[in-house]
Parts: sequence; C-alpha cells; structure tokens
Amino acid sequence: MTDQADPSLSASAAPRASGRRGRSARKERRQSGSGQIFAPYLSRNIPVLDYLSDEGCEKIEAQTDRILAEIGLEFRDDPEVLQIWKEAGAEVSGERVRFPKGMLQELVKTAPAQFTQHARNPARNVEIGGNNTVFAPVYGPPFVTDLDQGRRYGTIEDFRNFVKLAYISPFLHHSGGTVCEPVDLPVNKRHFDMVYSHLKYSDKPFMGSVTAPERAEDSVKMAQIAFGEDFVDQNCVMIQLINANSPLVFDGTMLGALKVYARANQACIVSPFILAGAMSPVTVAGTLSQVLAEALAGCALTQLLRPGAPVVFGAFVSSISMQSGAPTFGSPEGTLLLNGAAKLARRMGLPYRSGGSFTASKLPDAQAAQESAHTITATVQAGVNFCLHSAGWLEGGLCSSYEKFILDADQLGMMHVLARGIDLSDEAMAMDALEEVGPGGHFLGAEHTQRNFESAFYRSSIADNNSYEQWLADGQMDAAKRANAIWKQQLQEYTGPDIDPGIDEALLSFMAERKASFPDSNV
Repeated sequence: MTDQADPSLSASAAPRASGRRGRSARKERRQSGSGQIFAPYLSRNIPVLDYLSDEGCEKIEAQTDRILAEIGLEFRDDPEVLQIWKEAGAEVSGERVRFPKGMLQELVKTAPAQFTQHARNPARNVEIGGNNTVFAPVYGPPFVTDLDQGRRYGTIEDFRNFVKLAYISPFLHHSGGTVCEPVDLPVNKRHFDMVYSHLKYSDKPFMGSVTAPERAEDSVKMAQIAFGEDFVDQNCVMIQLINANSPLVFDGTMLGALKVYARANQACIVSPFILAGAMSPVTVAGTLSQVLAEALAGCALTQLLRPGAPVVFGAFVSSISMQSGAPTFGSPEGTLLLNGAAKLARRMGLPYRSGGSFTASKLPDAQAAQESAHTITATVQAGVNFCLHSAGWLEGGLCSSYEKFILDADQLGMMHVLARGIDLSDEAMAMDALEEVGPGGHFLGAEHTQRNFESAFYRSSIADNNSYEQWLADGQMDAAKRANAIWKQQLQEYTGPDIDPGIDEALLSFMAERKASFPDSNV
C-alpha cells in the first residue's frame, strides 16, 4: 500500500494537533509496526484468494437468471418502483417483478467500479472499489456493554463515544453509521443527533439514516449544509446500508431510502441480509444464487433512478445452528459465502461489501477472538472493498462492546500489515545483515536490525508478551481488561477535529427547526 502522512494533519486539524503529534505519532508507529502512519484506507498488495472457479460462477449466474425470470422478487408498498420496473421492460404482476435474462446485468454497467467517498477532511477521503478496503465500525446494535457497567441499552453518549473511538483509531477509515442505537432519544428524531455526531466528533466519512425516506432526506440536507449543495450533487459524501428483506423481497422503507440517496447521487450498499438455512437454502451455492439475484435487483434500480450513481454489491450472509436456529459466525460456510460473493461482485464490475469482526459470543472472550479473527482475515483475503462491523460487534450484532472495539481495532492493524504483502526491496532482502552476521552469529546487534527494529514487526497494543512474573506484577490482566483501560484513556485524551463555526451553527439550527416541526414518536 502507499503510506501517507497522518491524515489528521489536514489544514483544518493541524493547529490543534501540532502540540501533541510527537507522542501520538510514535504510539501509532509502534502499534502499526510500519514506521509510518497508514493511509486513510487500506490498499491491498496481495492477490485475491478465490474459492469459486469461473465455471462455478457461470453455473451460479445461470441459476440466478432463472430465479429472476421465473420466480422474481417482490417490491412491496412502493407503486413508483413497480412503475419504474415496468417502464424498464420487466414483467410486473402485483408486487412481483420478473426480469428478462441479462436485463439487470446490463443496467448495472452504468455504475462506477470504483468511487471516492469524500470526508469533511479531504485527507480522510476513501476509495471504494478496486484493490482498496475500507474498515467501518459496528452498525445497528440496540445494546452496549463494557466491563464496568455491563450490558444496557445504548444512549447518545455511547453513540458519541464510539464515534470518537473510531476517529482516534488509525486502523478504522470510516466513522460508520448507527454505531449503536441511542434509545434515550425519540425514534423519529434520533437520526438528527446521529448524523450530527458523525459530523461534529469526527472528520472521517460517514453513513446516513435509512429508517424512513424523510430521515434519508434529512441526512442529505445535513450533508448539503456541511459540504454544499452542488458538491453533494456531484460527489458522494455519504454511503448507506440498504438491506433486502430476504428471501427475494424489498420493503417500502428500504426502497424509499434507496430512492432518496440514489437520486441525490449518494452511494447505496445493496445488501441481502441472510441467515442461510432460514432465509436462504442451506447450501452455499443455493445461497449465492439468491444473493446475486437480490443484490443485482437493488443495484440495477439505483441506475434506473440515476445512471452513474455509486452503488455497492453487498452480502451479509451467515449460517445458523440447525439445532437452535441461532446465527453462527466464523464458520467455514460463512467464509465460503463471503468469498464466493466477492468474485460474483467483481464479475459484475461493482464494489463489494461484506465481512467484519463477527462473533456470537456474549463476551470479548476466546470465542469472540477466534470467530472475529477468522472472519476479518477472510474479509481481507477475499478482496472486500467496504467492511462494515469491523470493530465492536458482539452477541451476533445485538451489542456494541467498548472492549471488543479496541480488541478488533488491534486486529485491523494486523490486517494492514498483512495486506501489504512481502517487501522485496533491497533493504528488505537484508543481504548486508546476512554478510555482517555470517554463520553462527546473531542479528540483534546488526546494523540492519538497528536501522529497522522500530518498524520491523507489528506491535500489538493489547497482547501481553512479557514473562509470567511480569504479568503477575502488572496485575494479572487479561486482554479485555487491558482493552478496558485503553478505551477509557483514549476517550479521556480525545481532542476532536475542527469544524467551521458557521456550518456547526447551520446544522444545529436545521436540527432544531426540524425537530420542532413534528411531535416525538417511538416508531
């Protein structure tokens, strides 16, 4: 990957950061093992790992054509979308829509294979597509947990805390969206404070609201205040999660949000939400055929609304326990599904969203570590372009965990190093070290080692590699307890990015006016 200067040192951020960059930069270098600060997104320099052959893709694509033509999809509670499909040449019967062979594949050709999502700080812009991977935090849990207070409903304070932690981490490139549900705010108004938190407490890219069309419109308006109306019309500044209601259904809420964002030229991640065995067939191939049908339909719709609008082929797919029906994560089937969908997305010429740091565990324990490490490694190796749920996911997505957020961010740092591949420069070949040491010597005092020891290996901020005696003296802390101390320290030391006072005032004024225009509601 191409290393760049610390993106927090933008023109807007430099004055407030200059006095503290030395210590924090050294800390980031130690954690990264790179000697340099990472770029605002990960650029992979390793080959994509394919589990699905070209012949296998062709067989799945052929079955997808049959699903689309013979079974079709339902587009519920949205007559406008049904009319759009009819005018485009699809067969519409009630809310069921069937598609001629090749129709959707032809429509998605106008979508960009790669696009820029602009951040409030241009140094934080991310490239979505190609050889790039963007890590975004957990999305959607109603609960939060930490070692001190335990499991509880999320609040707007928790929401802001997770935004700050994502901003602080050099390994998360994106502020995300619903990092937890702030249930202490009215359902129909909390989106204002959520979008504002992303704009106020971070200058990384962020996601808009999709829980109602009018909330999507509010998100677009707030983005226009922050970036300018013309800029938003011509550039992507938000990316949104649009889930299919699997199997083979798009509901009115998701369709309404998709229409708002696509027409505004803002990116949609069209992502089937599937627990295989319950919402799709129990087999990998059968599930992939359904994923492709659902994703293609949603992606193609964005192009009918605005040709050239950015869109991402998404796949959130996991298996279930056939004994209990509960979702499972970190499974071999989940890896095969993630990997197979990645290749199908590449064949469609679309950026791909999947993966994350998934676990069904209720604690940041060994199960959480195993399942999350398995999934995030598979994510990078499969060539995922946008990775939601990269940090903080716990309890099958029901809970955002402070400690696991820190543990996962440490794993993301390792993924940055892995994605670089093997350095074959003259310095990396280390011939001078081999000549200096020769047979029977050791390399600890070699000149080459002295030049490179600070950046030679990734240095985990979590792992304890000291002796047993030192571990005892340090308080016998496990990884979760060390993570607990880290997130508290990070929030205590947090200093936010600058925001133009005029923009901040305009955002607050817009929010106040809109909130006063309708009553609170819990739906």
